[in-house]
Amino acid sequence: MELESNHFPNKKGILEFVDACKCIFFPEFFFNLCCEKDCIEKAKILYKEYVCDEEKNVEDFFSYIPKLKEYFTKDIETTFQSDPACDSLEEVIASYPGFTATFYHRIAHIIYKEGLKVVARIISEEAHFLTGIDIHPGATIGEYFFIDHGTGIVIGETTTIGNHCKIYQGVTLGALSLSDGQKLRGVKRHPTIGNHVTIYSGASILGGEAIIGDHVVIGSNVFLTESIPEYTRVTIPKPTLVVMKRTKK
Repeated sequence: MELESNHFPNKKGILEFVDACKCIFFPEFFFNLCCEKDCIEKAKILYKEYVCDEEKNVEDFFSYIPKLKEYFTKDIETTFQSDPACDSLEEVIASYPGFTATFYHRIAHIIYKEGLKVVARIISEEAHFLTGIDIHPGATIGEYFFIDHGTGIVIGETTTIGNHCKIYQGVTLGALSLSDGQKLRGVKRHPTIGNHVTIYSGASILGGEAIIGDHVVIGSNVFLTESIPEYTRVTIPKPTLVVMKRTKK
């Protein structure tokens, strides 16, 4: 397979478009305060230049603006309500890596569904670089999503996550390791997570056959490749604590 260098997307321009999207939703945090209409027009110009110049594609993306506003409002509120260390909604927007990764992902996911997969990956990898949270743009994530801390989280392409889910640092929602991975393109390889699920730090849930039911709690460092029924708590046995006493000489 040869590189098609003439068709490489302009990474800098794509990230300028994402910055323009920040202006649409949170102008007071990232830019000088200006009207939403002006922000949208600027974002449309950048979209046409660096993402896709097809008019239908442009209109399709910007038709999602009201829905994205709903998603972001719910993500911010959930993060604030879930974290006693958080003092304000403004703190979530300005400084929480989990929300930053989710913001980038929701934009990348729309672009991914439009078939612009390289552009979507550029956006998701920028979020990965900024936050240490690796979410493939193909992953489907529901409303009221909360990532706490977030460093080391990996969420694979065919993952589906329901509403009101909480995920902590070091969690992997991945695929089982198989040879000749290109033959699995388009195959469901990553888990399905239900609604109101909490997954604590270091847990790994692998494979497309793993379905986690609603209201499940997955404990830290749990390793799963199978389904879990709803209203279940999954933990690993507590290790035995051995206390060694020093003898006096």
